[in-house]
Amino acid sequence: MMLGVTFGIGVLLALAGGTATRECVAPQQLVSKMLQRLEDSVSMEELPNPSILLAMNLAGATDSSIHKWLLHEIKEEAVKRAPKGMTSGQVALYVLALFSSCENPQHVEALGLTVDLIHILQQKTEEELASLEEKGVPKTTLYSVSLDALGLCLARTGSYQKASMALAKQVLSPNSQLSVDTRAVAVLALACTYHQTDASLKDLLWEAVSTVTNSFLDEQEKGNGMIGNIYSMGLALQALEPTRKFYAPRNWDCAQAFSVVYGHDYHQPMAIAQVLPALVGKSYLDAASLHCAASTTMFPALQPESGTTGVHRGTAAPTQSTPRLHGDDAPRPFLPCALWHCAGCPPCPSPLPAALITVHYSIINKLQGKHFTFTTSVQVPDGSTLLKVLQVAAAEKPDIFSFQTEPTSWGPMVVSIHGLAANPDDRTYWQFLSGGNALQEGVGTYKPENGEHIQAVFSTY
Repeated sequence: MMLGVTFGIGVLLALAGGTATRECVAPQQLVSKMLQRLEDSVSMEELPNPSILLAMNLAGATDSSIHKWLLHEIKEEAVKRAPKGMTSGQVALYVLALFSSCENPQHVEALGLTVDLIHILQQKTEEELASLEEKGVPKTTLYSVSLDALGLCLARTGSYQKASMALAKQVLSPNSQLSVDTRAVAVLALACTYHQTDASLKDLLWEAVSTVTNSFLDEQEKGNGMIGNIYSMGLALQALEPTRKFYAPRNWDCAQAFSVVYGHDYHQPMAIAQVLPALVGKSYLDAASLHCAASTTMFPALQPESGTTGVHRGTAAPTQSTPRLHGDDAPRPFLPCALWHCAGCPPCPSPLPAALITVHYSIINKLQGKHFTFTTSVQVPDGSTLLKVLQVAAAEKPDIFSFQTEPTSWGPMVVSIHGLAANPDDRTYWQFLSGGNALQEGVGTYKPENGEHIQAVFSTY
């Protein structure tokens, strides 16, 4: 049963590592800037992102209209899609987002329906573990299993100990090649489980957490503060702060790691959502221990960045003259013109046209069926995303460069090119490279330079 979660997890976190030191908390101006970008990223045409709501809650920014809209939409998506339309990791993120909103994920009500997300998460976690035991790989990914174990651990129910044991063995395997992201979330799950399990499992969990956190510290020392890449820093920082006891007496130079983050201008919403909790001294371990009744205004009213139409924090509720966005009479949050998609809404100002650049684009399959390699060159406005390149290529040569995408929390993911679709059963996907190196951003955010050659290669993971 989910008993005493708020107080119990609060004690757990105190044991796990204590309060973040002052040098490990970012300047208020930077936090405010990131919060504004998170709000500006929200679109009513896309599925709500639970990671954004979770980050806003952990940062104490819970009083905006965007926050209220996100929570409303996440409840609706939970009752509609969680039973059959979500992976285990997606359900786990919804659980964390609801926990951090002081909502009970065991009883989510919306659209006249009620769903128990914890029960669904438990079922999906069992499916992951069964596949891991039978095939040596989970149904989805170990990253998802890590989120599953963390969500169930914070709920203090289900098979989180079994999942944590499996994760510990994976991270300790000499053949392990897990990403920084996966190891970081695994550490959070294992640290949570460590304080809620019997002595027989503690040694294994301690060894796993100690091994991963020390490897992060080693990597930071070698990389002058960088752990993995700039987009894996958020979860790595979240993992290192509450686990200090596991790598003591070694000290973490958090100021060095934070300086790397300060040196990057984050725009990708998911990347911001992962790094923001660490910048305010929080982690996903804190999701179930927030005091939502004392909704804070930690940061002053935010002004939109130059060139944006951001929502001002604390904006009043809409009046009857506010355009209706859902075609009904229910009041909706006030949103900037960029998010208005209704009849009679005023148009947003059009930006000045940008100069054109040329991008070379190849699609390559040497893995399955009939092998192929095709290359084209397209012109797009300077500053365009890779997705725009793909769209232009498909429009010019649809018989060769047609493609399909699916929405994810990191933006659109290409799942099919030239009729060849990625398949989780055989663990295939389309990998995008430039200069032989895998891109660190998705097609929806990466912006190619003039003359750059992008390759889409059908690969396995």
